[in-house]
Amino acid sequence: MLTAIRQMANQIRQDIIEMLVPAKSGHPGGSLSAADILAVLYFSVLKIDPQNPQWPDRDRFVLSKGHAAPVLYATLAEKGYFPREELLKLRQTGHFLQGHPDMQKVPGVDMSTGSLGQGISAAAGMALAGKIDKKSYRVYALLGDGELAEGLVWEAAMAAAHYRLDNLVAILDYNGLQIDGKNEEVMTIAPVAAKWQAFGWNVIEVDGHNVEQLLQAFEAAANHQGRPTIIIAKTVKGKGVSFMENQVGWHGSAPNAEQAEAALKELREEQ
Repeated sequence: MLTAIRQMANQIRQDIIEMLVPAKSGHPGGSLSAADILAVLYFSVLKIDPQNPQWPDRDRFVLSKGHAAPVLYATLAEKGYFPREELLKLRQTGHFLQGHPDMQKVPGVDMSTGSLGQGISAAAGMALAGKIDKKSYRVYALLGDGELAEGLVWEAAMAAAHYRLDNLVAILDYNGLQIDGKNEEVMTIAPVAAKWQAFGWNVIEVDGHNVEQLLQAFEAAANHQGRPTIIIAKTVKGKGVSFMENQVGWHGSAPNAEQAEAALKELREEQ
């Protein structure tokens, strides 16, 4: 299973690169860094049914860092929510794969996101609704580290702890970079673990590219009672493509055809 998930993460990364070329815009860096996380979630953890996207008892996933839509779209396509060829129509006029996820248009998207901080807030609301309705579903939300500068994140964190939402799991894509540069230069977010602990969360720290560690973290989160959990996943922005790794310029710039071919060559060699 571990090998299959790693291979899927690699395929998701290839899909990300391929879809950004015809779009000529998008966010590769933070999409590539989250590929392993989404591969683990969608191909091992989430209780979902691609043939019934609105199944009431499904687990929910919210991409709070909505600009990383390519990684979500690629994952949904690989999972069977819509045909993979639709990925090549990303950001094209009249097509449903917009620059940010739209729950009214894209099968499998549980929350429209883009304005940072709102995704984790909506996820907390979903988790609270599950508690009130006595449902067994779990809610997962992926945040970006630059997103932690949003005050709304900490309001949601405080509320989730207050309501003891142990059916809520946040995952932090902790790659150290945001659109304007390094986190510590733009807005210091450290100490990250201590802050979430102070807000009453169960904190788990992992290598965000280690499939086994991610699987163990999600299992531990599911078994933890009385508090929401955040999995702080240390990642590399642009992971898998050497010339994109740890380069802030690739936060929101699409590769051209030549760059994409070089990136795909690297990824295919890793399979």
